Amino acid sequence: MLENYLPILLFLIIGALVGVGPLVLGYVLGPRRPDQEKDSPYECGFEAFESSRMKFDVRYYLVAILFILFDLEIAFLFPWAVVLEDLGIFGFWAMVLFLAILVVGFLYEWKKGALEWE
Repeated sequence: MLENYLPILLFLIIGALVGVGPLVLGYVLGPRRPDQEKDSPYECGFEAFESSRMKFDVRYYLVAILFILFDLEIAFLFPWAVVLEDLGIFGFWAMVLFLAILVVGFLYEWKKGALEWE
């Protein structure tokens, strides 16, 4: 039973090495020559000219939430694709219904102008 989880464990280990490895290598091998300019706070290469407490437009948050929503919904397709053969025709039509609801929600958001920045 545990041999079924070995590919997942290897995937997690390799993913951690790919993510953390360059950071550790950069820290160990990178030059350390701090000066006043490098240690000063900056915002896009120049001094901040507005308060950090300024309000963002609500549309920014709406687009971010929509991205997370649709990104997570797409993540459900991967496990479904793996077990599609076991699910049969019922599993196929259940996912078609799921995607249809997703498309209807996307079209609704598009029609309401949630994706417009003007």
